[in-house]
Amino acid sequence: MKMRFFMAAIVVSMFGIHSIQAQINLGEKALGALQTGVASFTFSDEDAAAMSKEAVRKMDSTNSVAGPKDGYTLRLNRIFGKHANENGLLLNYKVYVTKDVNAFATADGSVRVFSGLMDIMDDNQLLAVIGHEIGHVANHDSRDAMKAALRKAAIVGAVSSQSDKVAKLTDSQYGQIANAIIDSKYSRKQESEADEFSYSFLKRNKYNVNAEESAFTILAAMSGGVSSDFLSKMMSSHPDPQERADRAKARATVDGLYKPYVQVKFSNKSTASATKKTTKKKKK
Repeated sequence: MKMRFFMAAIVVSMFGIHSIQAQINLGEKALGALQTGVASFTFSDEDAAAMSKEAVRKMDSTNSVAGPKDGYTLRLNRIFGKHANENGLLLNYKVYVTKDVNAFATADGSVRVFSGLMDIMDDNQLLAVIGHEIGHVANHDSRDAMKAALRKAAIVGAVSSQSDKVAKLTDSQYGQIANAIIDSKYSRKQESEADEFSYSFLKRNKYNVNAEESAFTILAAMSGGVSSDFLSKMMSSHPDPQERADRAKARATVDGLYKPYVQVKFSNKSTASATKKTTKKKKK
């Protein structure tokens, strides 16, 4: 591996986990030093969206993107297609084919879901994750994350603070921003508010709100039973997943909607692919 559109703008996923395989390797040399006074430069939602769009274009070009007939794409279309215009946001979405477990959304409304996440979560759980990422965009977290990404990439000097317009950057600079976006972190307060947005998203659209608790429970189980660098990093920088699961449960309980969640069977294979395999087995 994200899906922080959750980014949303992410920029960093509900899980905040990723691997070097999903990043753009442009070397360690910084593009330049921060200039005096850039910390206070004006940066609008429109500026963040414009830069995010180019940064995501760069990420798309360096990751394996599932094609239109791929089972992952077909499943995401079925799950999320109806929400391409959600909460006044115009969203576009794709699947990155990678074993990583992640999802993110950016300020321009780009939502990217990693196939590793789709392999372990059912439709409602995925919607809980994506809803979280959309929450970061709706709450303007993505704008602030982009501003932080510019500082981290050391190219704030390329932004025209005089006219409040984003200057034309090079392809390499957008790649640097893409890396900074993936590495960005939201505050615990921002993560909690995005969790609340996700719950409201599920409830408003009449999905099973208990999927949010279930999604965090899956993550908690992974972090407790699997030794991996990306989960360790997530645990050190994000609210405890079990605590978040408990809060989701509490919200559902208050609304009188709580009941233990049973994961629904799902498949990332297209109907055509499944039919083809079945036919081959019959011939044998």
